[in-house]
Amino acid sequence: MTELSPTARTQFTPTGKLRAALNLSNFLLVSKDAPDGTRCGIVPDLARELGRRLGAEVEFIGYESPGKVADAAASGAWDVAFLGAEPARASEIDFTDAYLEIEATYLVPPGSPIKSVEELDRAGVKISVSGRSAYDLYLTRTLKNAELVRVDGIEASWQQFLGGKFDALAGLRPRLVTDAAKMPGSRVLDGRFTAIQQAMGTPKGRPDAAAYLAVFVREAKSSGLVAAAIERNGIRGVTVAA
Repeated sequence: MTELSPTARTQFTPTGKLRAALNLSNFLLVSKDAPDGTRCGIVPDLARELGRRLGAEVEFIGYESPGKVADAAASGAWDVAFLGAEPARASEIDFTDAYLEIEATYLVPPGSPIKSVEELDRAGVKISVSGRSAYDLYLTRTLKNAELVRVDGIEASWQQFLGGKFDALAGLRPRLVTDAAKMPGSRVLDGRFTAIQQAMGTPKGRPDAAAYLAVFVREAKSSGLVAAAIERNGIRGVTVAA
């Protein structure tokens, strides 16, 4: 276990607790609470392990979307967060390497002639997407012709897809598989447009905490800690990042 300096500990816990920001919209990483109110999931497990190493109590702060987690970084509302390491967020957050990956692809409606991910970047194509998610930020950078129609939240993007004339729904493969089961004839496309690199991060201006966190993530992967958290929570569709 990497040695923790007093400066790093202070930067992690300016309020005396480790305040861990949770993106409650990502059901793969943050599960429903246990009957006793305990936060469950891969992310809470990793946060508790970090808190144990710091010798600090963990306080979980829930946010409805990843965009709102990122927005709160500059205010100092949290001390550690678990987010897709997108360039658009790096001005306010120091990210570690990725600790796990989640495939992102498309769901197409019944009768769609579209067979591949690449076919969707065409003029006139409309894609429903959860606004300011990591995959929305990626598509915003990379799509040249298709139109992204954003709405707040994963469930809202699914409802928008159901209610409008869309060519595709962008999302994380495990969620799209469950959505496809509710829409007979729809298809989750093979392949992916990206793999979301889920990382840990600290607000800018905490260099010692950021350096310790980078090592923590590397050790969590190499020691099997991340793999054990995935297995313990029974999550499918995510892999330990290389």
